[in-house]
Amino acid sequence: MDGKLFLVPTPIGNLEDMTFRAIRILKECDLILAEDTRTSAPMLKHFGIDKRVFSHHQHNEHKATSEIIRFLNEGQKIALISDAGTPAISDPGFFLVREALKNDIAVECLPGATAFVPALVNSGLPADAFCFEGFLPVKKGRQTKFKKLAEEERTIILYESPHRLLKTLEEFAQYLGADRQASVSRELTKMFEETVRGTLLEIKSHFENNTLKGEFVICIAGKPHIKSKNKYEDAED
Repeated sequence: MDGKLFLVPTPIGNLEDMTFRAIRILKECDLILAEDTRTSAPMLKHFGIDKRVFSHHQHNEHKATSEIIRFLNEGQKIALISDAGTPAISDPGFFLVREALKNDIAVECLPGATAFVPALVNSGLPADAFCFEGFLPVKKGRQTKFKKLAEEERTIILYESPHRLLKTLEEFAQYLGADRQASVSRELTKMFEETVRGTLLEIKSHFENNTLKGEFVICIAGKPHIKSKNKYEDAED
């Protein structure tokens, strides 16, 4: 039998968001790769999934991938899960997928939970075209990234940690303008889920006066499109 790599999304908070198909695949596979086995263990136990679980994270993925490829070539069915959400979206997975494809191994990604989609839809900002930035650079390249995003006309989406949220909102206000419309969601699908909408300045003021806990998704309106005053140019567009 041919081996196959499955990328299986897991809930970002509420366990009811786990799909029937995801549970079936995890029960049928030979091996599960988890970003943090301690984090995944309660979820797997909750759904009655009793399989071998190996740790697969950013610090060991390059070293471990060759052995995983060997298992797949031997015909094993292997599922990759992250701590929460869809693997390879700001989580380990890209390198393993690339190597599997190089070795002509079938790869299948199940649809499922990911934080930025509900945050975008909740934001009230245009969702027909957007750019997802993941986490911004912490130091090197950070200023360059802000300058580039200042020219972005699509809705901008990114993840941020609690201890950098205020700094990031302040920098966006500096480069994009304090009155740029935005939305910040935290603890999506969990008990204390919250979405704050308004200008960058208004949102920053809100979180300055509230406890910063949980995972944050920031959505920011793109640069307003300035229409040409030349009617002939408009006609050409």
